[in-house]
Amino acid sequence: MLLILIGGALLRISLTDMYLRYVKDGLRPALIAAGAILLLVGLVSAVRDGIQRRAVEPAADAGHAHAADGEPVAPAPAADEAGHGHDHSAGPRAAWLLCLPVLALFLIAPPALGSYTASRSDNVVAKPAAANNDAGFPALPPGDPLPMTLADFLIRSVWDTAAPLKDRDVQLTGFVTPGKSAGTWYVTRMVISCCAADAFARKIEVHGAAAPPTDSWVTVTGRWLPNGQVQADDAMPALTAAKVDRVPTPKEPYE
Repeated sequence: MLLILIGGALLRISLTDMYLRYVKDGLRPALIAAGAILLLVGLVSAVRDGIQRRAVEPAADAGHAHAADGEPVAPAPAADEAGHGHDHSAGPRAAWLLCLPVLALFLIAPPALGSYTASRSDNVVAKPAAANNDAGFPALPPGDPLPMTLADFLIRSVWDTAAPLKDRDVQLTGFVTPGKSAGTWYVTRMVISCCAADAFARKIEVHGAAAPPTDSWVTVTGRWLPNGQVQADDAMPALTAAKVDRVPTPKEPYE
């Protein structure tokens, strides 16, 4: 039964967009295959156990002895019955508790990682290869405002010495993470390499606008605010917001 539930839960997650809360998009075929295999193995095991139980019942009936007058004679008690007075054939009932986490996936699927995880994750802006290249970074595409990923904004603001973001209007989309100081907040995206277990945060401090509700998704339109934090892996770039719009949670919440 447990294999059937796990397989069903995997298929439920992977056949909808729900799986994007936990793993990268490219892992969907593997999840579907794993769910189908577990479901098949569970069904085969259930059928096999049912056949075995039906085969045991006639054998038990055939083992009853009868007295000469036709009255049945009670069989001798089994060793376990004589010694303990109970039967282990059904297995411990506590084993059914293993099904509870799987049932929870059917009823209450955990959301994607949000501000709780992001607030406990350091901002990491790894130095890109272009920063060591004589050719430098390519020119930014046209657009006013220019939509950017948080990764692009962080890299350009920290490592691009040409400062292409200066006096440039940009748009960043992410969820709201409150800062440690009152009134401070960050537009944030979580990044995963494989699954949610290896996630880390990319955060940009937002100035000039009141903080929306924690974990709400927003698109922030504004300009890079030079704060001296450049050429460092742990820099925390900032943005002066001209407009903050609430937006729906995207289908794929991770960068």
